Amino acid sequence: MFLAWAPALAHAQAGLQPTGTWLTPGGDSQIRISRCGAGYCGIIAKVMNGETKDVNNPDPGLRGRSLVGVALSRDMRPSGEGWEGSLYNFRDGKTYSGKLAMKGPNVLELSGCVLGGLICKKQMWTRVD
Repeated sequence: MFLAWAPALAHAQAGLQPTGTWLTPGGDSQIRISRCGAGYCGIIAKVMNGETKDVNNPDPGLRGRSLVGVALSRDMRPSGEGWEGSLYNFRDGKTYSGKLAMKGPNVLELSGCVLGGLICKKQMWTRVD
């Protein structure tokens, strides 16, 4: 029974949480992650380069909205040594299954997956604050 809780305890003891503002690898946007319920949510806090509207949204009625404030993740729940949930990619307008994992106090690894996790793409985000 203890072994089932070991990863959660190790994660809790590390004290590394994804809350804060993160810079995406291309330096084109900042994402703010905060607590929401029992999990974490992420919204676009700032767009520095590129398109500033949600032009790739699958809902034509939302394509004119500003990207600032758009939710990228909702209710990322603890899983293993990180968190799992869904991730909206505003660059292609699709929602993927995803994971967040702290790789140090100022580095967050984000993984977006398709085909039930068979194919994943990872990014390293750096803490802004």
